[in-house]
Amino acid sequence: MVTATAAVGATTAVASGAGSLAAAAYFARKVLTPDRHRPDDVVIRAAGSSSVVLDVTPETVVPGRYGLWIEDGFGHVRLGDVLGVDTASGRVERELIAVDRGYLAPGPARWNPYYYGAPPDVSIGAATEHVTYAGELGPMPAWLVPAEQGDGSRWAVLVHGRGARREEAVRALPPLLAAGWTCLVPSYRNDEGVPAGPDGRYALGLSEWRDVDAAIEHALEHGAREVLLVGWSMGAAIVLQFLDRSPLSSLVSRVVLDGPVVDWGDVLAHHAKQHRMPAHVGSLARAMMARRWGHRLVGVHEGVDLAKTDWVRRADELHHPMLVIHSADDEFVPVGPSRALAEVRPDLVMFEEWDVARHCKEWNTDPQRWERVVREFAT
Repeated sequence: MVTATAAVGATTAVASGAGSLAAAAYFARKVLTPDRHRPDDVVIRAAGSSSVVLDVTPETVVPGRYGLWIEDGFGHVRLGDVLGVDTASGRVERELIAVDRGYLAPGPARWNPYYYGAPPDVSIGAATEHVTYAGELGPMPAWLVPAEQGDGSRWAVLVHGRGARREEAVRALPPLLAAGWTCLVPSYRNDEGVPAGPDGRYALGLSEWRDVDAAIEHALEHGAREVLLVGWSMGAAIVLQFLDRSPLSSLVSRVVLDGPVVDWGDVLAHHAKQHRMPAHVGSLARAMMARRWGHRLVGVHEGVDLAKTDWVRRADELHHPMLVIHSADDEFVPVGPSRALAEVRPDLVMFEEWDVARHCKEWNTDPQRWERVVREFAT
């Protein structure tokens, strides 16, 4: 006969197990599900002819160049360095560089970490073709920016990060164009306005690389003979999978990775810890992503095996020269795996470590340094 104490213990264990399973499924879905909702996240308290006053947030007090989407995203302004912080009122004043479009006034706005808020022709005055290439799932839009120098045989393909927009890549265009690289900024599955994957989930690079493969096919059809790849955050993870899986990787001569996800397992462990999630729940989430029994709970058709994304462990399989740019103060993708990769493959990896910059904002805090190291690496 089961005692009352034993029964209570068994019930608690079952409930605890069910809770862990639910928590792991929720965590995995948050990682893999595209977030279409982009709410306003800052408040403009005052706007003058040369400066803007905002509420203090972890983003708004970091030095450098940034942007604001205003008027529900229809307007955009560019901001410069911090002019002053009033800790008593919780306000920060920043330099106003330009109102690109819209009417700047007090009210809600959305922080733009890319600085630029429009395609290259509008943002930097670079002649831009709006092209479409044939992806595995359907037509994919891209920006094509021809280099003024060279014979058009050297193409750079720039891959934005998870949940980001193609505007993320505009910052990188000037040094690459100056070095003679025609630049292609493609889309990939689950971007807004393009075909979604079969399950509508991110595969963290394990399927998205095929869209980059299709973009490079487009480049080849239009004269490319040598390719430079640039990737930010998950875009870097996509690039690494392309290098591993695509026959076209032999055309790639060099790679630039900014704030890269070198090991998704490390990133998930970091976020689980930030959310005070028990270690076993994070491990269970990883298993659910990879194992067939967990696919329905997570909502994926194809397994997402994070072991395949650990490029420190797989470092011997890399063959392309890489410039890795990563900030020690990256709050979203810890710098540790980038450091480790540079240590185990010093023959391939040139590592440039930043500080102060938050995730993928190294250019923002020191654009001169960023453009110099990229231009030198690209030439």
